[in-house]
Amino acid sequence: MGLVDDARMVAAEFEYSADDVNKGVKEFIRQMDEGLQETGKSMSQIPTYVTAVPNGTEKGVYLAVDLGGTNFRVCSIKLNGDTTFSLIQSKVAIPHELMVAKTSKELFSFLAKQIESFLKIHHSDHFEEYHQRRQNSAEITDEHFLQLGFTFSFPVHQISINKGHLIRWTKGFDITDAIGKDVCSLLQSEIDALHLPVKVAALVNDTVGTLMARSYTSPGKTGTLLGAIFGTGTNGAYVEKLEKVTKLKKMKEGGDFDASTGNMVVNTEWGSFDNEMSVLPNTPYDTALDKDSNNPGIQMFEKRVSGMFLGEVLRRAILSMIKDGRTELFKDESSGTNDVHSTCTIADDSSLYKQWGIDTSFLSIAHEDQSAGHHITRQALNRDLGVDAASSEDAQAIKILVEAIGKRSARLSAVAIGAVIISTGNLSLTAGDGREDEEDVVDIGVDGSLVEYYPGFEEYIREALREIESIGEKGEKRIRIGIAKDGSGVGAALIALVAGGREGGS
Repeated sequence: MGLVDDARMVAAEFEYSADDVNKGVKEFIRQMDEGLQETGKSMSQIPTYVTAVPNGTEKGVYLAVDLGGTNFRVCSIKLNGDTTFSLIQSKVAIPHELMVAKTSKELFSFLAKQIESFLKIHHSDHFEEYHQRRQNSAEITDEHFLQLGFTFSFPVHQISINKGHLIRWTKGFDITDAIGKDVCSLLQSEIDALHLPVKVAALVNDTVGTLMARSYTSPGKTGTLLGAIFGTGTNGAYVEKLEKVTKLKKMKEGGDFDASTGNMVVNTEWGSFDNEMSVLPNTPYDTALDKDSNNPGIQMFEKRVSGMFLGEVLRRAILSMIKDGRTELFKDESSGTNDVHSTCTIADDSSLYKQWGIDTSFLSIAHEDQSAGHHITRQALNRDLGVDAASSEDAQAIKILVEAIGKRSARLSAVAIGAVIISTGNLSLTAGDGREDEEDVVDIGVDGSLVEYYPGFEEYIREALREIESIGEKGEKRIRIGIAKDGSGVGAALIALVAGGREGGS
């Protein structure tokens, strides 16, 4: 058997059939419902206390700040009321000593000073007018404050739209005295100490922000159902019927929210779907990746879908073929058997031998390669992985593995999207009288490098959606998938708007 056939045998381990997709959807819906009823389940289904999504008619100027890692971003967003917006932003690196400061005050006072600097430059009139009123002891009302959405990308226990207690730090931050404290209050205290006309109106999850950003900018009057991230990680937030979020009644610290809409945006945290591995596909490469990860047995869905892990799955599949004495991957008996008339060699320090050594961008390159003799893939093998003089057959084998891994990721993504659509009943709600028009759609907002840049990712998703029994070909045509940019910026501003109760035109 030849090398290409060997590669096809390994690729077959990643096949995820129509039957698998349908079983996955049923279990996904079951775990969604379970998470809505009780805390501590595989799928967290976190209530966000956001009870409405925008429709594109909202107006006003809002602030957003994003503490997502080593940078802090401050944005000012002007919503024009016609699905368009303009954005001004500044970004500053967080000094390392503040990431590990003795007190949270040191970090949060630094953040407040960045907001002050931004206001002085970009909202000087508002800033000066507010301080003039303070000096003259004039009346100051809510209208004199800018509403701010705070994207805080660390684990928090959110108990209302603008209140959340820090569970733990990640990404190199370690400030012990902040644990258990309300991060919105910490920021507001330092803003107040500087007498800034700013109110922290909302604590924002970036996936919820993606949903809001898409709902504002999407065409037509149809609100967006789901915001989904398919990038380095994966997650989804969607609009659920409030009556289905039964665990809200059992939550001791549940905050106030506007129940009049009958809806609640829920942050699924679907990266942990089926940690029990009851329906998720598994290969020896997935098992080894999980065992050597820093969180074995956790985020099992994400480890099969997101960009952070696809390169590592590929690396382990390639290594298994190299180590298998029966396959000829990167092995030439002589230069005469290699179409570049040289023998293939792998550098001793090749990234193939290092955990996380293959970036997902390599998969995109190989997947898209239509060049003669897979020349582009061979260049990438040499440049990125230290594989010199790979033959066209070697490159074809790699492409077969890449396509299988990428396709499985997209088909699993369709399980999550399809489950949300079916569970919420939105496809039947838009069924109408069979006419195709602007309102006869289910709108999905997506963001992330996989869905935006990985070749054919959306088409693979759509192919799987057509295979889902409750969706089919007719239903798939009514699903509109659009890129939603900047959930932590414009999305956060829109959540601040909703939190302030300032609906369209105000």
